[in-house]
Amino acid sequence: MIQAIGLTSNPRKEFPPALDDVSFEAQAGCVTALLGGAGAGKTTALRLMLELQQGRGVTFFRGRPLHRMAHPSREVGVLLGDVPGHPARSVRGHLRMLCAAAGVPARRADEVLEVVGLVSLRDERLGTLSRGMDRRLGLACTLLADPHTLVLDDPAEGLTTRERRWLHGALRAHAAQGGTVLLTTADAKEAARTADRVVTLERGRLVADQDAAEFARTRLRPRVAVRTPHASRLATLLGKQARTAHRSVEVVRESGNRLSVYGSSCADVGEIAFRNGILVHQLADEIGDMGPGPDTDPDGIEPRADEESRSAYRDAAPAKADAGVSSRRRRGAAPRRGERRTPAGDLASAPELSQAPDEGQDGVAAHETSQGTVGEPSGRDDGSRVSGHPAHDLPDLPPPISVRPAPSPLRPLRYELRRALGVGTGFVTAGVVLVVSALTAVVLARIGHTPHARLLAAWPRELPLPPAALGAGLLGAIAFGDEFRHPALAADRGTVPRRLGLLAAKLLVASATALVLAVLTAGCNIEVLYLVYGRELAEVPADWLSLSASWIGLVVGCSWAGVLAAGLFRSTTAGLAAVVTVPIVVVPLVQKVLEGPSVRTAAGFPLRLREVLLSQWPFGGERYLAAVARVVGQPVGGAMTLSLAALLCAYLFTTLRSRVR
Repeated sequence: MIQAIGLTSNPRKEFPPALDDVSFEAQAGCVTALLGGAGAGKTTALRLMLELQQGRGVTFFRGRPLHRMAHPSREVGVLLGDVPGHPARSVRGHLRMLCAAAGVPARRADEVLEVVGLVSLRDERLGTLSRGMDRRLGLACTLLADPHTLVLDDPAEGLTTRERRWLHGALRAHAAQGGTVLLTTADAKEAARTADRVVTLERGRLVADQDAAEFARTRLRPRVAVRTPHASRLATLLGKQARTAHRSVEVVRESGNRLSVYGSSCADVGEIAFRNGILVHQLADEIGDMGPGPDTDPDGIEPRADEESRSAYRDAAPAKADAGVSSRRRRGAAPRRGERRTPAGDLASAPELSQAPDEGQDGVAAHETSQGTVGEPSGRDDGSRVSGHPAHDLPDLPPPISVRPAPSPLRPLRYELRRALGVGTGFVTAGVVLVVSALTAVVLARIGHTPHARLLAAWPRELPLPPAALGAGLLGAIAFGDEFRHPALAADRGTVPRRLGLLAAKLLVASATALVLAVLTAGCNIEVLYLVYGRELAEVPADWLSLSASWIGLVVGCSWAGVLAAGLFRSTTAGLAAVVTVPIVVVPLVQKVLEGPSVRTAAGFPLRLREVLLSQWPFGGERYLAAVARVVGQPVGGAMTLSLAALLCAYLFTTLRSRVR
């Protein structure tokens, strides 16, 4: 079950808070609907419950708040909008990627595809799905970790009648298995049809918390909608007929030429209009919402009474969460200091919620909006009383809500592999790099005056980096840039978490990709040069080992720079720009430092390194350390090392700063 107590958003400058002291419950095995129009505070309530924005209050999911859960996705499934997946990724691939993030087996993706009826569309791309299919995929994403509770923000928006019927049936089936379902909607009739309990919000305040049957009885009434250019005349005739037949009929003049007739039928209204020669443009049965109208004073909307809701969070211990709270606490939030209480009985007794028809002489009820009467004593001793207590008797405010940090994938390496291999961007980029590199090598060989090592790498002197290094940097930047462009890891907040485990997985996959790209590029260049110009240009240099280490280090370093810069600046473009900045800006600075006057040199470094290490490393390890030192001592190697160190430190600093916040 869900217990939301004292939910209050932070004030917005001179405006009142979007949500003000809202408390309600959603029982297990039931579908609960948050009902309200635009600006009522439905989405704000969900975000406060899920600890996605700052405010006050506390929400218990089966006795525990979300920040006390080790794996919240296994307890609460959330759908707050469209599925933020890469449009070129397949439906099944997207779910398998999320399975790795949630730490569940990959076969769970096929199971939820059967549940939501997307088995036949599992190979379709996300960008080609219709609105209804996208909603089914969103529901599949929430069900991946088999959560007990589902929280959905207006899941039926934009769906056809058939898709709405299917969605409500799926949510009802989840509740029938003992789960808890909480959804928002702006349609009162939909809430009455699909929910077991309806919680009504109006301008950030709780105005009703009812069972669906009580909601339909007190908030919805059948009516006849009539549209005619002779609305006044028809209303008079309907009143005369009601007086003659001794019936109670309520006629409400709507905007334009529209009438709403309560207590009659289409047949009676149509017959009266026909007998009197009145032209009718519309005549239909409808269900009317008798909630607060748009002209109601927002300060006159009283919440349901509960004198203990401000201190209820202290009494809602986790051990007693499943036992529930009293029916009076479920009825709503505490009134403000100095405000009058509204009786917690039938909603029809509340003047701002239901207006009982007053029968006049002509039998037609006058429809008026009660203004200036909200909060006045009802004259009955039914428990209504003034809640103005002294300041020292007021209970404490609910605790503040801190934004919960986004979780890291439980299996980051598996997640990153499925993310990288799930779309064709990497394969297309690698193919373009191989083609451009081979053509560049052929052109450079034809022109001549290019060193052999640069020829094999297809690296003209006019370019800051070879095509392979640029391609590796682009793939590294995409690895983190796509996370912010399509935040599948943080669909409910849009901000991908900066976690060291996720960074390590991305660096490892980027290194493997860059290594494969470097080897394939060099091999393809040698093969193309051999086919075009013969064996002379395809010979392997004598110092191939050190050249290969430098080549691989350059390509891998560019890929790491792309990953770190994209993760730091949250953009693929920024990641690629950082890769290009290294040879254009950092390398000249390093060259100036190295070419400056020096009084000492590093001659004899390998010998002194062997003396410091004391023991002999296996397989001549000190030689490799000396080779690495020589590579770092070069301008490009030193610039790349310096850039990577700066980016890594900046990434770690932002990660630690976000955790401290």
